[in-house]
Amino acid sequence: MAQFTHSQYDDLERALAEGIRIALVRRGNELVVMPKRLRTSFGREVLDAVHPTTGDLVEVHLDEVDSFEVLF
Repeated sequence: MAQFTHSQYDDLERALAEGIRIALVRRGNELVVMPKRLRTSFGREVLDAVHPTTGDLVEVHLDEVDSFEVLF
């Protein structure tokens, strides 16, 4: 569980606004998704995203993400 910086949140918001893919590391696995919405659910931040290959909807709780990288 990582504590994200303001710069990282800015990058995440830019990816959301511009439809840029992000690579998440969660529980030791990397997942590349296209972010669609950032919201809160029961006090936790949730990233709603789409898997770019399958089109499946993915909900990722940000407190479970070890790291992420915006794929500019």
